[in-house]
Amino acid sequence: MFKLKVTDAKLLRDMATAISILVDEATFKIEPDGLKLRAMDPSRVAMIDFEWPKTIFEEYECAEPSRMCINISELLKLLKRASKEESVELMLDDKTGRLQIKITGKYSRNFTMPTLEASEEEVPTPKISFNVKAKTTTHGLSQAIEDAQLVSDHVKIEADTDKLVLNAAGDLMGATITLQKGSDALLELEAKESSKATFSLSYLSEIIKAASATSDIATLEFSSDMPVRIDFQQTKEGKLTFFLAPRIETD
Repeated sequence: MFKLKVTDAKLLRDMATAISILVDEATFKIEPDGLKLRAMDPSRVAMIDFEWPKTIFEEYECAEPSRMCINISELLKLLKRASKEESVELMLDDKTGRLQIKITGKYSRNFTMPTLEASEEEVPTPKISFNVKAKTTTHGLSQAIEDAQLVSDHVKIEADTDKLVLNAAGDLMGATITLQKGSDALLELEAKESSKATFSLSYLSEIIKAASATSDIATLEFSSDMPVRIDFQQTKEGKLTFFLAPRIETD
């Protein structure tokens, strides 16, 4: 038996949106201390690491640790029917194996949806040593990514001790976006050594666009030609982190 309730439907909807960017069938670990998800996208280029402690919820009941797999896109369709001031209650019926969703506001509605076979795959956290750590506003980072998308489908991110630079080059056009340390967009920057790596803009833009609804601050950590770790600072407790593999360039 598993049951949770949130009084801010938007909070749950925004998080489901962020998760749906990478995975359609999401296997959550339901534990007495909270909800967790660590999964890779089908192409295994990107990974999401999500945690919500029980303290985030108005109500949280978990009799014993278990796993629950649901189609996150189908759940999102239902959550989009709830407005911000409404509450959402999720309850897993062990007998039927179905998830019950109750949305309560000016009136209440109840939905049910099937659960899927839970994945037993344990996705490990990447063990990576990062040389660069940059704290940005999600708005500033989103704008820089949108600028880069005007000319290319990939971007080279470079950093030294005083600036973060995004370089994009297409067949006809190029763009260089510079975020200076201490500016409104680049709040903090630490660089053990100058580093650069190239990433897919389609992945970056979707991740940042979706996660920006949950957070105003994003922290990027990367090293030359290694995956980037993007942590979105949550207004409440919890964790929303993405890893994205680099695009390997050939000369």
